[in-house]
Amino acid sequence: MSGLSERFREVGIDIPDLYLPSEEVDRQAWAVVACDQYSSERDYWDKAREFVGDKPSTLNLIFPECYLGDTDKAERIGNIQAAMRDYLAKAYLKSTGRGFIVVERFTPYETKPRVGLMVALDLEKYDYSTGSVSLIRPTEGTIVERLPPRMAIRRGAPLELPHIMVLLDDPRRTVIEPLYEKRSFFPKVYDFDLMAHSGHVRGWFVKEGDYLAPVAEALARLADPSRFAEVYGTDKVLLYAVGDGNHSLATAKAIWEEVKASLRGRPDEAELLATHPARFALVELVNIYDEGLPFHPIHRVLFNVDTRDFLAEAAVAGASVQRYADVGAAIAACDASVPGRHVIAFMVHGEAGTLSFENSGQPLAAGTIQVFLDAYLKGHTATTIDYIHGEGSLKSLGQKPGNLGLYLPPVDKGSFFSTVIQNGAMPRKTFSMGEAPEKRFYIEARKIMP
Repeated sequence: MSGLSERFREVGIDIPDLYLPSEEVDRQAWAVVACDQYSSERDYWDKAREFVGDKPSTLNLIFPECYLGDTDKAERIGNIQAAMRDYLAKAYLKSTGRGFIVVERFTPYETKPRVGLMVALDLEKYDYSTGSVSLIRPTEGTIVERLPPRMAIRRGAPLELPHIMVLLDDPRRTVIEPLYEKRSFFPKVYDFDLMAHSGHVRGWFVKEGDYLAPVAEALARLADPSRFAEVYGTDKVLLYAVGDGNHSLATAKAIWEEVKASLRGRPDEAELLATHPARFALVELVNIYDEGLPFHPIHRVLFNVDTRDFLAEAAVAGASVQRYADVGAAIAACDASVPGRHVIAFMVHGEAGTLSFENSGQPLAAGTIQVFLDAYLKGHTATTIDYIHGEGSLKSLGQKPGNLGLYLPPVDKGSFFSTVIQNGAMPRKTFSMGEAPEKRFYIEARKIMP
């Protein structure tokens, strides 16, 4: 292992051998949005399928969550794994060699691009259990029941394709931004419009070498326990906070633990534990201070719900219920909530209002409402829930007869790291880094089998 590789390993990173679609592949058909988006809007994925047709596409390499309830789960997983092998055999995917990719993403909603860096994180430095103080940490609670379908895909897959975005607390912009400023010196490996009017993406390949040494040094400075203790009052360094794709990274960790168990007792165990590709997971690093990175709350929609019963039980749980003339007024009241009071807007067919909770004991509104929802759903088994990215989708679904939408207030990204460090992982589905069209699209891949 080179000296540069060793320096990166010390800060939890491996320099990956990246795979990209070959020149003859239609890039716009190739890239599709993260599988956990539009999870209650099958028409989006049906249109994506129509757009892709029979072209090579990551749509054939992922499992959109809107289909998780279907009966063909095993067949779909088998087809995904077979498509990965087929794409490698037909050279639709080709190696770029070892290095990072600087990513520039323009979205429909932000005036400035979001800038990221594709790296592989060391799963040995990641722990998603409650109370974790690992170098890489989840920022939301991990629901282990959601892992098995993802594990079934990864367990037999030769490739991983990431939609995981991991945050750095880098106010001086020392890690990613210097590489982005030098992007004209690096070969551009992709530059295209994304499907469904989702913006534009460019990528520059930075091969293993001198340009990467300052990145390792900058990460080491951020990971210095004395610096961290000065800023946050603890030397338990949180260098990488999982922003998007928490369950995908947890899946990679769970599979790595399985692989480790299978290697025990082999004469080459130590070498394999150090170098096995399943030990790492491909992610996009993003500075939380990036001007193109918005933070939005993740909203909720209940299906097959009795509105009167729901509001009555919310009142018993301590909520003050107020009705408004329209959804816009209810959302405005939610956005104007004050410290000590969490206000969540609700919308149903022909009605809107707010639920106000005083001094709930939870640091965030998402925690307050989730505690109530977990109890409510336990007692109303016919009612189901989905987590919605984007105000437009929430309004569309929440106002359909039989449904109830819950709009949560904005999340302050400036206090993000301190909240996680002081309080641990946030309640599940607390925040979203952008609306659904702004999410990461699958482009790059990495081999996870020797």
